[in-house]
Amino acid sequence: MSTSRPSWKTAHRSFYYEQAPAPEDPVLLPHETALLCIDAQNYGMVLAEDPAERARWEPFHQRMRGTVIPGLRAMQECCRRNGIDVIHARIACLLDDGRDRSLSQKLPGWNNLLMPRTSEASRIIPEVAPAPGEIVVTKTTDSALTGTNLRLVLTNMGIRNVVVTGIYTDQCVSSTVRSLADESFFVVLLEDCCAAGTDELHRRELEIINMIYCHVMRSDELLALMALS
Repeated sequence: MSTSRPSWKTAHRSFYYEQAPAPEDPVLLPHETALLCIDAQNYGMVLAEDPAERARWEPFHQRMRGTVIPGLRAMQECCRRNGIDVIHARIACLLDDGRDRSLSQKLPGWNNLLMPRTSEASRIIPEVAPAPGEIVVTKTTDSALTGTNLRLVLTNMGIRNVVVTGIYTDQCVSSTVRSLADESFFVVLLEDCCAAGTDELHRRELEIINMIYCHVMRSDELLALMALS
């Protein structure tokens, strides 16, 4: 029995796209493509003090350490070697009291993040930190496009294709993907360079946004498509 994984052309199909024909291979030229790394920050890697809560989040941390961080780091290095811009977005408030945050970041609950931009929690984790000269945008919303001047920056740079990575798949990543699609960027989401709180949430969100807002691929599929090494 074959154990090969399904291709990006047939995987992660929602109800709406079950019968849709397989998409053609996109043409992704390096000078028209950027890698966008979303919210790979220290706050996401903090272990909870409560043992039960720590256990609940353990699968997420395993995925981050075992899959997402090494995969994202390798993708960043590959892009740098091949002249593809690497751009970073991080969530942080500009004011210490967080008054500048969007409503979604002020509502009570887990998403109520109060992280001043100078805090250690808001810093990008060292393994995937920006290289000298790379663009870093700070957002006070879920979407990296809505919350910054990133759309203008991408347009000025002649970028047409955006490869999206980061956390959390079902929140800031998804919000950014939708915003980029609405602005007519061609979006690729690298599923092995993203994570949600649970694998179920991750897979479900991939299914929801695939083929309408982006094309979900694995890193190896994108590298083969672009003939990168």
